Amino acid sequence: MKVTAAAALFLAAGSADAYSVSRSSLRQLSQPKQVQAASSQHNAGSVMKMEDFGFLKGTKFSFDDEWAGNECISEAGLEKRLNKDGLRYRLNRTNKEADEVGPLFNLPSFTINLPLIGKTYLGPPKVASIWEALGFTATSNNAARQKEKLKAIEAARVSKKGVLGGKGAEIRGDWLKKYGYPRLVGSGGIFYADQLSTDEVPMGGFNMG
Repeated sequence: MKVTAAAALFLAAGSADAYSVSRSSLRQLSQPKQVQAASSQHNAGSVMKMEDFGFLKGTKFSFDDEWAGNECISEAGLEKRLNKDGLRYRLNRTNKEADEVGPLFNLPSFTINLPLIGKTYLGPPKVASIWEALGFTATSNNAARQKEKLKAIEAARVSKKGVLGGKGAEIRGDWLKKYGYPRLVGSGGIFYADQLSTDEVPMGGFNMG
């Protein structure tokens, strides 16, 4: 009981100290609202710097000047741009490839115009098999991508300029004899092309020859 009484006395004293406020403290209590408002205004200003709302139009910081015509601003725009070159985006077939295989299992599908969204396809995915629809056999390695890989391999082999601005293909043979591979800093470098089962021709991996 003595311990309990002492504890109660200690808590009471602590509570009294906690709730005792001096005049200077009371005077300060009227100021936090202004400080908080200023702080909130500052934080809001920091966030608003990332927005445009047309206020910066015509300057080098304008949203339109920075991103107009740049497809990477959206996934849909980037996919359309890649599709122009026959390249797939995120393992999805290009529109042309999708139309060639048609809807899965030839199930019915249709396209409608929705408010705000516009032309929208409703129906099964346009893939060759259920496994592709589930992602197991989906690939970005179509003929167009393989062609780009071969072009990049050849570009590294015949480059007239080395990676660091020095000589390129003309010293590639010497580097091969000396080191067994075309040293990145010594010649046109290499282009690593991953070897996939869907490749029509061998891609050579690191292509060090």
